[in-house]
Amino acid sequence: MRATLQRVTRATCTVEGEVTGQTGPGLLVLLGVAPGDTEETARALAAKIAKLRIFNDGNGKMNRSVLDIGGGVLSVSQFTLYADTRSGNRPSFTGAAPPEQARALYGTFNAALRGLGLPVGEGVFGAHMVLDLTNDGPVTLTLDL
Repeated sequence: MRATLQRVTRATCTVEGEVTGQTGPGLLVLLGVAPGDTEETARALAAKIAKLRIFNDGNGKMNRSVLDIGGGVLSVSQFTLYADTRSGNRPSFTGAAPPEQARALYGTFNAALRGLGLPVGEGVFGAHMVLDLTNDGPVTLTLDL
């Protein structure tokens, strides 16, 4: 499982003109699922993200988690995180999980974040989504589990 995190002051996901998910201060999480991923992987990644200390403390050091700041998460499924661009000019997405598996694990991941006490806004799996965000820092990280 792979996630790209962006520390944000706000983020919104819109599908066909309707807001489907949003967050204030917190994280925009783009989540990619690989064929070998499991529910255990999804829960472990959610726990890692919830506890990751990437928000500033009173001294300006990245020493606080999204839980510590009372932040939220906007979670968006993103199969393109598994793009293979080593050959040719058109990406291959064979490294991404099949849609049925990815949809289920995206749900498990979001439920795990909520179970840890985080408010979670969501994109719409498989839809064309428009993301609007204000990156804070900017701070952007990629995690692989």
